[in-house]
Amino acid sequence: MDDLKGRIIKGIGGFYYVYVPEYGLYECKAKGIFRKRTEKPLVGDDCLIDVTDETGKIGNIKELLPRKSMLIRPEVANVDQALIIFSITKPEPNLNLLDRFLIHMEARNLPCIICLNKEDLSTGNRASEIANAYQNSGYAICIISVKSGLGTEEVKKLLAGKTTTVAGPSGVGKSSFINSLLGTEKMETGEISEKIDRGRHTTRHSEIFYTKINGEVSYIFDTPGFSSLILPDLEGKPLAAFYHEFDEYEPECRFAGCAHIKEKECGIKTAVSKGLISKVRYENYLQLYEEVKNSNKY
Repeated sequence: MDDLKGRIIKGIGGFYYVYVPEYGLYECKAKGIFRKRTEKPLVGDDCLIDVTDETGKIGNIKELLPRKSMLIRPEVANVDQALIIFSITKPEPNLNLLDRFLIHMEARNLPCIICLNKEDLSTGNRASEIANAYQNSGYAICIISVKSGLGTEEVKKLLAGKTTTVAGPSGVGKSSFINSLLGTEKMETGEISEKIDRGRHTTRHSEIFYTKINGEVSYIFDTPGFSSLILPDLEGKPLAAFYHEFDEYEPECRFAGCAHIKEKECGIKTAVSKGLISKVRYENYLQLYEEVKNSNKY
């Protein structure tokens, strides 16, 4: 059999599990040449394998193909986009934390989709209020209920044919959402702790799950839940560069390099006062700006 092209979906104990569309899953070892080159196969890597036992689905990773992207924590290659899931309620959404997730992913050049789950549990206009705060942020926004299926078809269209990392705090329904995509209980789901109103961590190792969405092979990766998130290195970019709704109004700032904090004649502050920029997003910006400023002192 000729070499097969596949995707590493799991690595554990020196073995790599490579999914080859139309052929299935192969248990592989990496050839010694990778150690000599100090190359480490990562979950998400595209690779070529030679099959040593087709009946037992055994083979060797022969070559790693060029990576187009890589996440550091956790280490995953070739991710196309991030689906950031927050709950509308139970637990209550921390929108400052949502901004941190968005900045983390965008700093790694990953397009983001905001997914607001548990619409079935929400009351009033809470979902719309959150969506409105982010409507000019440049991110796709989906309101869903994994339990009822509301809005999930819209999200599937955005995931079809892509490799997507699913991120968000614990307890918001990430694992349940992935299970609904895969049509099976691939992910262990955790119950919300009633005492502290946040989820227990349920993700234990790096693994990409494959499925077909609208007829296209699609890969889903679950990242561990976080209750806090330190901002990444912004690579010299100003924090405002990650708040895309600022772009339209920055030319109205009087001073070049305006930080949009205490400066007079600031287009951003004027837009906030007129309701053109979400006050919630601007207040998050102020808090994160202080954090970035203080971290740069050391």
